[in-house]
Formats: sequence, C-alpha cells, structure tokens
Amino acid sequence: MQAKLQVEILPVTPFQQNCSLIWDAATMRGALVDAGGEAEQLIAAASRRGVTLEKLLVTHGHLDHIGVVAELAERLMLPIEGPHEDDRFWIELLPELARQYGFAPARSFTPQRWLEHGDRVMVGGLGLDVIHCPGHTPGHVVFFHAPSRLALVGDVLFQGSIGRTDFPRGNHADLIRSIRERLFPLGDDVTFVPGHGPLSTFGAERRSNPFVSDAAVGA
Repeated sequence: MQAKLQVEILPVTPFQQNCSLIWDAATMRGALVDAGGEAEQLIAAASRRGVTLEKLLVTHGHLDHIGVVAELAERLMLPIEGPHEDDRFWIELLPELARQYGFAPARSFTPQRWLEHGDRVMVGGLGLDVIHCPGHTPGHVVFFHAPSRLALVGDVLFQGSIGRTDFPRGNHADLIRSIRERLFPLGDDVTFVPGHGPLSTFGAERRSNPFVSDAAVGA
C-alpha cells in the first residue's frame, strides 16, 4: 500500500489562507502548496518537521495564495509547478494587487511548469493527480493524492460554501461543474483541505452544501 501524504496546515496572510506543507514520510521530501505569505514561518515549519522542500505548488493565482512564491523560489532555489496557464494574468497582477490590499511587496513569477488537467506532480516518491477546476479562477487546479484520499482544493470548495466567482474571468456555472463533475466523483470519503477554513469531505458537501449539494442542484 502506498504511503500516505503527510500534511500540516499553516494559515498565513490577513486572509488566513491555508498554506499546506506536504511531504512523503519515506523520503522526508516535500513541497509548500500556496505559499501566500509569511515566508519565515513556512521555512521554519519545514525545518521543524525535518522536511526538505523540493518544489512549490500553486493552485491558482490570487495574491493570498502566491504572495511569497517568488521569494521562496529564489531563496531556496525551488521550482514552481502550477497553476494552469489561464491564471497567468493573475500572477502578472500580483505586485499591483499586493499594494492595493496592503500586503507586503510581492513579485510575479513564471512557473517552471504550467499544469494541465490529467498531469501528475511528484512530492518525494508520491504522485499527486492534477485536476483543472475552473470557475473561481480560469486556471485553478486541485492536487489529489488518491492513496491518502486527500485533495488540496484551494478556493474551489469550502466547508458549507464554494469559491467566489465575481472576480475577473470567474464563472459560477464552471465552478459548479468543476465540483460536481471533477471533484465529487473522486469519492465521498475524500477529505479536502480548502484555501480557507476547516477541512471537510466531498461526501459531507455533496449532502449538505447549500450551493452544490445534490439537493441544491436538483440531482
């Protein structure tokens, strides 16, 4: 049986964004998913866990998810993987948006690898499936480790809610379709780490989420 993906959630930024430190316990090699801010805290967490960071993963291009990606990539000489290239415009807007929202100065970046639906990313010896889930942003991706029944979903889905779609190039219908057709079929037993707030399962949201449950969509 394949080893489980290890996860520590590290809320960062005034938006309390869930940055995730993920790692393979067999190799102690790992990655940061959505390094939105507080670089020193993120580096310290990896050190405390004894994790050697080997890459930075990005679900989408909003500033609270990418604020220190460029800084960490440069300081630690790490490659960046994700999101889908349709979020390039968000990443390019990062310096301006950081100023507007009162965040620390932030630099845009170009990932070493833009991700497509069906790709896989490696963390240590563990492979995560890449699922393109547009709606909140056009280039949003989700990382799914099937053996662990664990998904890192960014701002697609939350406990009792869904991602906003009133940002540029957001699309409500696309978001509902992403959740219903690409996430829920992974299984009711899948636990997900959202971009903000507490963990939940796809099954719990399919049963009771007021926006995307079976009852809400008439399924």
